[in-house]
Order: sequence, then structure tokens, then C-alpha cells
Amino acid sequence: MRDTQRLDLCSGPFLKKIILYTVPIILTSMLQLLFNAADLMVVGQFRGNNAVSAVGATGSLVNLIVCLFVGLSTGAGVCVAQGIGARDQERVSRAVHTAIPVGVIGGALLTVVGIVLSPVLLRLMDTPVNVVGMSTVYLRIYFAGIIPIMVFNFGAAILRSAGDTKSPLIYLSVAGVINVLLNLLFVVVFDRGVDGVAWATTISQTVACVLVLRKLSKREDGCRLELKKLKIHGHVLGRIIRIGLPAGVQSMLFSISNVLIQSSVNSFGEVVLSGNSAAANLEGFVYMGMNAFQQTAMTFAGQNVGAGKYKNVGKVVRLNMACAAVIGIALGGLFFLFAKQLLPLYLKEGGDAVIHGVNRMQYVCLPYFLCGLMDVLSGGLRGMGASVVPMIVSILGACGLRILWIYTIFQEVHTPACLYISYPISWLITGATLLVCFAVLLQKRKKQMQLFEQAKAAAEI
Repeated sequence: MRDTQRLDLCSGPFLKKIILYTVPIILTSMLQLLFNAADLMVVGQFRGNNAVSAVGATGSLVNLIVCLFVGLSTGAGVCVAQGIGARDQERVSRAVHTAIPVGVIGGALLTVVGIVLSPVLLRLMDTPVNVVGMSTVYLRIYFAGIIPIMVFNFGAAILRSAGDTKSPLIYLSVAGVINVLLNLLFVVVFDRGVDGVAWATTISQTVACVLVLRKLSKREDGCRLELKKLKIHGHVLGRIIRIGLPAGVQSMLFSISNVLIQSSVNSFGEVVLSGNSAAANLEGFVYMGMNAFQQTAMTFAGQNVGAGKYKNVGKVVRLNMACAAVIGIALGGLFFLFAKQLLPLYLKEGGDAVIHGVNRMQYVCLPYFLCGLMDVLSGGLRGMGASVVPMIVSILGACGLRILWIYTIFQEVHTPACLYISYPISWLITGATLLVCFAVLLQKRKKQMQLFEQAKAAAEI
């Protein structure tokens, strides 16, 4: 694969560059998801459906707690991308040396919150009594090792913003192999349960973190990481927060709505919960395939904004939307078509749990491309530095609608199907609104750039 670090993201033709840039992100995201998939598969085959339920019940809670700081890594990535587009290496360096300490501090805070509050939050989610103990063990070990996970996310965001999507893929490939081997070692050889797979994930992610930091330390540009330069620059932190905090809050609110949905799923009992957990993990592969184009849209838009080339922004976002839709329709249809063959990989006992998993996938997996379109538009807006707009739209259009749905329609039609259909409805409404916002903001920025260029030309006369 061509080294994407050499790609010029500010000149066309863009489709080939988008594909070259995005494919490593897709594969990297798939590997990250395979960490959890490997956990579920190993404990499912060797410890049964209860263990699957225990690990699966933690997913939405983990996302809720960590997504705020992952959102900040998005802000760091945009700052780096815009600095590169403006060819300001000092600006890039300040962003890099601010981002890494923020990742460490954020990880330390999450360690404390996760270890202390895990059992309380799991009970608030109505996690079944017979799995809440195992879920608590899994979460506490996971959060004990959250610092390297956070630092890896910040480091990977920096590399991708610099055009290097290949390195994070290689590092997670190494970590992924380590994760699978450690899963088998801890569960099969040492006869451990969910604690074993949690330690496997933590150790393997630490390896990925070390590798990404080593890569940054060997770069020869503004992204070079030097220990003596690590410092939180106030103005850079402010910009990271302005861009990343709304993204993190948006993700948190999405996670809150998903936690409420997870709590509602938990109310149907262990069989529905295990089927839902397995199906959600499969759907995650579809989501990661599409979400990679959100990151691509954000980086391409960010570099073109930094270079003052607003005419390219609309083009790259449209191309990313088309790619995300193709991936979502293809993968969503494929996973649903083979759902009955794939779900038993997680569910050793099969039976009714598989039926409930298939039921979820027809409402969520098939129309998942709508979520991809919505996410790409959010990425384009953030690349232009407008992070508050997608946050507000998503809060009202997706999170608010789902919460309203749970407390109104779901109360009248208390079935899993009624719960699941709230997903595609919220994606459609939110995506349509974001499309209007993107078109309006892009036109506004183009006019501002035209006025700036006219004033500059007049001053030179």
C-alpha cells in the first residue's frame, strides 16, 4: 500500500486519495473492534452466554465514560491538520506537545472514575444480577489500563491528520495478534474468565500505545514528539477544547441514549441481552467501515481550510458521503444475510439468543448507511472548525429523539423491535438537518474567503 503520509490532501483528483487514506483507517478500526470481538468469542465459547452478557453489558458504559476525551483527540487532530494545511510547523508542534499530556491526564481521570463508579453505573443500567459481578470485574481492569488507550487515540489522531494512516494500522495489527494470543492463554490455559480477556485487552493496547509514541518521536516534521517539549499550551488547549469538547459531549449524549436503550434491552432478560450484545458487536464492523470516512472528511476538510481552499471542502465531503453509503449498504446487507451463521460465533448455546440478534440486525444493520451519511457531515463541519453545530443538531435530532421515544412510544409498544427502530429514524432526521447546516456554513465560509482575497488584492495595488 502506498505511504499515505506523502499524499497531498489539498489538490485533486480526490477519490483515489480518499480511498488510499481511508482503507488503513477502516482496517485499523476493525482491529480495534476485534479486541472486543475476540473477548466475546473466547469467553462465549469457553465460558458460555453469561460471560458474553457480562462483557457485552459494558460496551455502552465504556463508550459513555471515555468518549469525552476521545472527542478531545478529534479536536487535537483538527488543530494538527489545519496547521499542516497552513504550513505552520511550530503551530503543529505546539498542538502535538499539548495533545499527549491531555491524553495522559484524561486517562488518569478516567481510571479513577471507572474503578470507583463501575458497579454503581452497572446497577443503574439494570444489568442482570447474575452478570453484574463479572461486568464489574471487566470494567475495573479495563479502566485500570485506560491511560495507554487514551494516549494511543491522541497519537493516532495526530498521525492521521499528518496523512499517515498506515502506521496506526500496523501497530494495531501487532496488538491485535497479541490480544488474541493472550485471550487464549488467560482463558484456556490459565482458566480465567472475563478478567482474563480484560487483561489481554489492556496489555495489547499498551503495546500499541508504545509503538505510536515511538513513531511520533522519530518523525522529522512538526509532528515530532520530544519529551522536553511536552507542555500544555493554553491557547492550543483552548482550541482543542473548542473543537473537541462539543464532539466529546455529542458522543457522550449519544452514549447516554444508548445506555438508556441498553437498560431497556436489559429489561427483557438475559437471552435478549446476549443476542443484542452479539448483534451489536457485528454491527460495529459496519459502523467502523463507514465512520472511517468521517475521519477522512474531517482531515481533508481541515487541511483544505488551513490552506484556504474552501472550494475543495464540499467536493471531498460529497465523495466521502458516497463512499460511506456504499460501504454501509454493502456491509450491512452482507452481515444481515449471514447473521444466522455469524451470531453463533459469539453465542455457544445459540437458540433464542440468535433469533433476537437477527431481529435487532434487521432494524439497525440494514439501514446503517444513514448513520454513515450523518457522521461524514459531522466530520466535514468539524474539519471547518464548526464543532458546536453538529453537537446541537445531534443532541436534538438523535439523542433527544431516542430518549423521547423510550419514554413515550416504547412505553406503549414494549418490544425490542420498537426499541431498535428508533435508531434509523433518528439517523434520517439528524442527517437531513446536518446536510442543510453544512451547505449553509460552507457557502458562508466561501464568501468570507472571497472578501478576504478581494481585500488582500486591493491592498497590493
